[in-house]
Amino acid sequence: MTDEEDEGSMTLNVGQRVRLAADLRLAGSVIPAEEPPEETDSFAASLALAAGVEGTVERVDEHDREQSHEVREYLRLKSLLDDFGHQMPSASRRQLDEQVGALEEHWVAHQRRLLRVTVRVRLDNGFVLDDVPEHVFASA
Repeated sequence: MTDEEDEGSMTLNVGQRVRLAADLRLAGSVIPAEEPPEETDSFAASLALAAGVEGTVERVDEHDREQSHEVREYLRLKSLLDDFGHQMPSASRRQLDEQVGALEEHWVAHQRRLLRVTVRVRLDNGFVLDDVPEHVFASA
């Protein structure tokens, strides 16, 4: 990683070699893979993976940002203003401009938030980590 790059700006790609950036402890219910969950007893277990374990990215998923009511309203009003503002009476257009302006800070904040990106990584030791936030990994 270069000095200008930080973990939050790193984007992983399928096929890329990565390493765990921190120790991980996985804990929860465990069931045999070949048996349906309803036909077997689950048991509690945990697994620790040390930072530095390497693997290959198999899948990258970008999850859409959640849109607040204010963001949805901003988009609706902005679209209305852009599409029909030139046809509106000046008082109506001015009122719509004010409403859009009042909601603009919500839109700007929404745009600044990063997409939530998760990955599936097959580690060299055979373990597969799925639906893991990409910031858990660094380029190998």
